[in-house]
Amino acid sequence: MDQPIAIDPYSTLPDQLVLRELLQNSEGQGEYSVAIVFTKLTTGVESTPETIQKLHALNDPSHAAFDPTVFQFWETHHLRVQLPAIVRKYLLEPYIAWAQGAARFPTDVVMVTHLLLYLTTSIPSAIWLHCYHFTWVHGLLHWVLHVWYTGTYTLMKHQYIHLNGILAPSYRWVDWLFPYILDPLLGHTWHSYYYHHVKHHHVEGNGPDDLSSTMWYDRDSPLDFACYVGRFFFLIWLELPLYFWRRGKRAYAVQAAFWELSNYLFLYLLWRYGNARAAFCVFFLPLLTLRLGLMAGNWGQHAFVDPQDPTSDFRSSITLIDVSSNRFCFNDGYHTSHHLHPRRHWRDHPQALLKDRSRYTDEQALVFCNIDYLMLTIRLLRKDYEYIAKCMVPIGTLQTAMTLQERVAMLRERTRRFPVHCMRRK
Repeated sequence: MDQPIAIDPYSTLPDQLVLRELLQNSEGQGEYSVAIVFTKLTTGVESTPETIQKLHALNDPSHAAFDPTVFQFWETHHLRVQLPAIVRKYLLEPYIAWAQGAARFPTDVVMVTHLLLYLTTSIPSAIWLHCYHFTWVHGLLHWVLHVWYTGTYTLMKHQYIHLNGILAPSYRWVDWLFPYILDPLLGHTWHSYYYHHVKHHHVEGNGPDDLSSTMWYDRDSPLDFACYVGRFFFLIWLELPLYFWRRGKRAYAVQAAFWELSNYLFLYLLWRYGNARAAFCVFFLPLLTLRLGLMAGNWGQHAFVDPQDPTSDFRSSITLIDVSSNRFCFNDGYHTSHHLHPRRHWRDHPQALLKDRSRYTDEQALVFCNIDYLMLTIRLLRKDYEYIAKCMVPIGTLQTAMTLQERVAMLRERTRRFPVHCMRRK
């Protein structure tokens, strides 16, 4: 008997509710049976409509069960129970009340929290390294800290570029200014994420003309992955403007080239005329590590593409119900839901999956748990399909009836390179 799928008690409450719903119909079916392990969930079994209603209530400020996200490490309803009354009364609740007024959405107190975190750590540390005293220990620790920050900041920017900001209108000048300051500190080049992700990737949808498409590669090949990353590292500054130019979007072409090249010029000037060692630790290392992370993440997000219908968002992207992608990266695991509705708020993805559950089932969408995109990419490059298959959450009778080896074969088929003539025809 294979190891049963367990619901991680550190998963967010929405993830626990969604995964419980998905596992209910899978218990005891097929060779690879799924046992449901619930920890720290004391409520009884609920029907999907009741779960959807509960997920909606968590996001509804007018509902008694409304639960804004304040910190990523802790659920707010847990803090309200576990913190001393004096801390809740004089620190937690006043902060939530103020931050909800500063955030664009009342659920997104956590984004204000992170802006304050970067204001009090990233910026002072960078100034100290450049202007006062540089040491390699400080410089490398600064870089390590920002590797840890990068996932959260990138997905906060993800919300920012799709919904035109994260702060309330009264803070619009902060909303406009902070990316110019923080983007280079966290490895981003100015506006490149917007032009590449919103104006390009979501238009092409991992199709043959997507510059970050995985379809031209064997997704379990380390050599193909190296070519994929190398192309993005060395050519995206040229390929993206040329893509817009060929599409007749001349303004986008000029803007994308201007912002990318001006950011490189800014980094060169810091290196040449400022503190080169500080520039290396504060700007160059984050740039290199972020770009590797972006490509490794996109590789995992679009690794399993169904050759029967590669243009379907259900069949070219996946859903992860795990701790790191969803707790620390604003529900980034719900990638299929995001491609279906790019402007959907990050807190709405769990209920959207359950509302659309029949379509996910009909389209043979893939759902995994207890594995993040980086580890998925690593397991693919190691060709460890059995491990990935054991993380798969079967939805619908067809997937549930599969044996473990049938799932392995299906996953392997979906990682194969598409022939050029086939992709052009599709």
